[in-house]
Amino acid sequence: MQNFHTHTYRCHHAKGTDRDYVEAAIKAGYTEIGFSDHVPYLFPTDYYSDFRMKPEETEEYVSNIRALQEEYKDRITIRLGFEVEYYPQLFDKLLAFLKQFNYDYLILGQHFIENEYDENSFYSGHKTDTVKVLDKYISQTLEGLKTGEFLYFAHPDLINYTGDKKIYEEKMSEFVKELKKLNIPLECNFLGFWDKRHYPNKTFWEFVAQEKNPVVIGLDAHQPEVYLDKTRLDKMKKFLDDLGIVPIEYLDITK
Repeated sequence: MQNFHTHTYRCHHAKGTDRDYVEAAIKAGYTEIGFSDHVPYLFPTDYYSDFRMKPEETEEYVSNIRALQEEYKDRITIRLGFEVEYYPQLFDKLLAFLKQFNYDYLILGQHFIENEYDENSFYSGHKTDTVKVLDKYISQTLEGLKTGEFLYFAHPDLINYTGDKKIYEEKMSEFVKELKKLNIPLECNFLGFWDKRHYPNKTFWEFVAQEKNPVVIGLDAHQPEVYLDKTRLDKMKKFLDDLGIVPIEYLDITK
């Protein structure tokens, strides 16, 4: 089993040590995991983002995960990654900063539209009935995925549109079709299922089933025991199975 969506205490809202996650994954029978903590974006100096590691913490994060890779190499494969938002004004600078650390992969998790610190930025998980916000979420994520920098798209149904259902269906149907053209795997997010959030959104995943997009399961683990919750994970797998969705069993990130 694989899981490439694991956080650490450095994001200020996850618990446990890096080693705790590795040990839990081994106990649960995982053969490959990836750490993908919230990326340390290089924001303007007057802006502070409180749900991600700071740039000065990156080296320690990288060195610790690399040390665990070596220590546990005979028991489990460990990858180093980051969960990244696509912020157009900052993305190139971020990539230049990250590439010095020789990471293994990036996943896209679009928590904000615009550039987060912009006056008209909006948190994607908050309720909105504004079509303009929905449209921006779609266009910005597609633009980011077209860079070719991402392994997969985490919680693609994070956008919490509460307006006209017909508008949501129309927009998401087209969104899923565009995502299929990119052939980018879409993550069914276990944290959302585990925590009974507004995602996974059944309507969204019905479109995914219809278009046959590639799908992966991401634990989005913010505490080690999530790896051990087989009961709820089986329930989410049944949710997908009932829709006719078969997740990718093995995602090769060495290409």
